[in-house]
Parts: sequence; structure tokens; C-alpha cells
Amino acid sequence: MFALHKFPLTKPLADKFRENVSGSRDGRPDWVKAIGEGSGEGLFGPDSAVWQVHGTIATLVGGVRALLLQAAHPAPLSGVAEHSRYETDPLGRLAGTTRWLTVTTFAAEEVIAREAARVNAMHDHVKGNFTDKQGHAQSYKAKDPRFLLWVHCAFTDSFLKAHLALGYPIDRGADAYVAEWSKSAIPLGLSNAPMSVAELEATLDDFRANDLAHFTRTDEVVRFILNPPFGGAGKFFYKVISNAAIATLDQRELDLLGLTPRSKIWLRISRVSLDVFLAILGPEPPAMQVARERIARGTISS
Repeated sequence: MFALHKFPLTKPLADKFRENVSGSRDGRPDWVKAIGEGSGEGLFGPDSAVWQVHGTIATLVGGVRALLLQAAHPAPLSGVAEHSRYETDPLGRLAGTTRWLTVTTFAAEEVIAREAARVNAMHDHVKGNFTDKQGHAQSYKAKDPRFLLWVHCAFTDSFLKAHLALGYPIDRGADAYVAEWSKSAIPLGLSNAPMSVAELEATLDDFRANDLAHFTRTDEVVRFILNPPFGGAGKFFYKVISNAAIATLDQRELDLLGLTPRSKIWLRISRVSLDVFLAILGPEPPAMQVARERIARGTISS
């Protein structure tokens, strides 16, 4: 495909996208620059399944899917509704989620520890009450292991299934991705994350049986996730990737979220759209480029 990112007319589009997802028009806010700090490959490295999955633009579809799936659990659902900026500053929330995912994927371990401390400090204030699947009043804290496990599994399952459904490869295999990404949860206080696809599916089944349901707030949050305040081409592009995200959900998940199925054709449309957009943005995300530069410096100095 042509290197569209080299054409002046495509630069404003690429700049606007990077600003939306990272908070910086060049895709290198201070937290991306911090990925260049320290030494070593970090938790994963260039040959890892995590780099291969999170280094592709399929993460856009996976991210939307993860946000939708989280809305099926009453505790994170209440946390999002009561403590996040999803209504007043949706792009700020998107940039914050992108920051944690990207730093944890590409940074050196000391920088990851610093980012985890920031997220943990934020989670200290996320607490409240919710009504569980059985109709009982419960309290929640974002740092509770059960809730951390659900959020981790929703992210892992979503990024993995979106990546594969869009036709992108994982050279080391899906099990490698699940096992590797389990390391990301440890700095946040979760030590029992699934280590294989089979374990991931079994954990999701346990949540479906005991925790997940369609709640009063589900429709409100799902509706907002699917209709953020984008305009013009951004709104159209988001519609494509959100329909692709829904197309990867199975009927059980669709029922929980109150959604109707989407044709698999949205996956093909999304793949073509993502490939074109990747040609506009450039072959690698800025964070991956910074990480490669850091690792190369360490290799030369050693």
C-alpha cells in the first residue's frame, strides 16, 4: 500500500486521530516520551505476542469491544458511571486508557511501575455501591481482585478476538498472548490472571454464570460508547469499528448488552478501513518506535 502518511494532505487527519487517542498531535505526549527512559525490553519485547497484537491498529476495534464488554458487570459499570469522565470528557478517558495500555506494553519495567502506581492511586478513589445479579446490594472497590480480574479478562479477550477476527496473525499463538499479557495485571495487584485461552474462556464462563447481567445502567453506558461526540469523518470511521467490535461478540454477550448482531461483513469493511488508515498514520505507532530506539541504545551500549 502507498505510504499515504508522507502526503501533506493526509497529515491533518493523522494529527487529529493521534490527538484524540493520546492527547498529542504527534502521538508523542510526555508519557510516550517516557517510554524512551530506562533500559531493557520491559515486560514483553519486540518478539512478543503482546507487541504483535498491541502494535496493530486492530486495537481500535478491541478497545471498543472491551468497553462494551465491561458494561455487562455491575461493579465496573457503576464505577464508570459514577467516577469516570465518560460523559463530560470521553476523549480524555480514551487517552487515559490508551496511556496505561501503551506504557505497559512498550515501556521499561521502572516506567511501567511508575505508571501502575499512578493508576493504583486513581483506583483508590473508585468505590461505591451496586446491585448484583441476584438483586443484592453490594459495595465495590476498583482494586478488589474479583473486579480487577473481570476488567483484565474483558481487555484480554477483546484485544485477542478483535485481532484474530480482523485477520491479523499472532506468530507465537493466542495462548502466548494470554500468558504474556497476564504480567500486565501484576503491578495493579492481580496475580491470578488466566495463562491460556482455555483458562480465559473458563474464567469468562464463571463471570457469565455468577456476575454478568443486563442492568439498569447498561443501556445508558452502551449507548454512549456507541455514540460518542465525534463529527464528520470521525463519526463515520467510529461507526465502522464499533460495528466490527459488535460483530465479534457472541449471542450471550449481545443479550447481556442489549445489542443486536452485526454482520461479519463489518469485519471486512473495518479491515479495509484500518489498512487505509494505517497507511495514513505510518507503519508503526510512535510508542513502538520510541521503545525500539530505547532497546537499540541498550544493545549498542552493552
